[in-house]
Amino acid sequence: MKKLFYLLAIIFLLPTIMAIDLDVEKIGEKEVMIVGLEDPIPFEINVTNNGISDEFKFYTFFGLGMKPDEFISINSGESKNMTLYIYPISDTKMRGNVIFNYFIRSRNKEKIEEKLSVKIIELGEAFRIGAQSIDPESNSLTIYFENRVNYDFEELSVKFSSAFFNFEESFSLKPYEKEEFEIQLDKENFKSLMAGFYTLSARINMENLEDTIEEKIVFEEKDLLETTTDKYGFIISTKVIETKNKGNTINSAETIIKKNIFSRLFTTFNPEPSSINRGGATIYYAWKEELNPGEIQKINVRTNWLLPFLVISFIVLIIVFLKKYSKTDLVLRKKVSFVNAKGGEFALKVTVVVEAMKYLENVVVSDRLPPLVKVYNRFTGEVPKRFHKSKKMFEWDFEELEKGERRVLSYIIYSKVGVLGKFALPRTTARFKLEDKEKEVNSNKAYFLANQKVEDLE
Repeated sequence: MKKLFYLLAIIFLLPTIMAIDLDVEKIGEKEVMIVGLEDPIPFEINVTNNGISDEFKFYTFFGLGMKPDEFISINSGESKNMTLYIYPISDTKMRGNVIFNYFIRSRNKEKIEEKLSVKIIELGEAFRIGAQSIDPESNSLTIYFENRVNYDFEELSVKFSSAFFNFEESFSLKPYEKEEFEIQLDKENFKSLMAGFYTLSARINMENLEDTIEEKIVFEEKDLLETTTDKYGFIISTKVIETKNKGNTINSAETIIKKNIFSRLFTTFNPEPSSINRGGATIYYAWKEELNPGEIQKINVRTNWLLPFLVISFIVLIIVFLKKYSKTDLVLRKKVSFVNAKGGEFALKVTVVVEAMKYLENVVVSDRLPPLVKVYNRFTGEVPKRFHKSKKMFEWDFEELEKGERRVLSYIIYSKVGVLGKFALPRTTARFKLEDKEKEVNSNKAYFLANQKVEDLE
């Protein structure tokens, strides 16, 4: 009877004694699976055997299976740290946090069920990029590329691009590691860009898998107008004023130039000023223009001092002439013109104008004939008093001339020999008495050019 009792007890208690008694604790956390990558995902666990010593096998129906796939011996009371590797399916459509089952089976085919979780993401979701704000006056910029997940990335190739720069780098990133890059900036690449937000893009390549991530990059506002002035020339003075918007916002450029009432008469502007205002003897010229980033306002101011110099010189000459003329006692003006002779000879009409600037007495006007000419015995105006054949000279006598009195002396000379080009006549001389003093003056030189207009000799 007792034997039967012990046999039944063994039959009923044996399954309980042989059942798996394991404590399984997950050590690692935040495991991720990158869609498209075939690398196995490691899971760290700790297994404590509270039952009898046995051998255990770990397996799952999630993904492409689990490694190691052989039995692992764990003695009674033993704790063992283990790494289980899950092989992902490359074309899975699952995303986000996924909980899956795995099993632990003993040699006698007893098994227990446990759970693990993994986050399934696209390649780009594993990273974060960013950059400091861009100062328009800065020559460099620091950007970063950060691994956001518990995954060891090897042989990453990343192409960074933005409106400010483009470059490519290859590197590796451990879990949660951040890589920083300092970039040299070329201001010419963004001199015309407005302040605001721009896109920083990173195209990632790994094991023939490609993804792109983006982030905003801030281009700081900076009001920066730079004005340069260049001057050159003396008689014709030129001033070039350039105002350049070197900032990244629309700026109002205003240029003001002052001119006095004299210099303004000889000054030209390109372009024409926006407004002109007068304050006393000063004229204010103003240019106002809205400049986009990188734009230039260029103003040319040209003052021609040659023109006022000529005007002043002309005025001075007139004054000098008038002063000299006012001091002249007697003025002699001589001129000559061609006339047509009936016999075909070369003939000229000589005219001398005598004008008294003061009261004069005993005025004798003498005029010598040029060589090889004869006198046509006919006079208009005053008739000469004497003719000296040896000297070939006419003389006119006037006992007195009142101030402002004017006499015209005229005669005709001719020659059988023609004249080519320029024909010069001697000066006319006048002798007179002024306040009991003897004085003498000469006329201007008179010339004849062969192409002058002719007159008919009757």
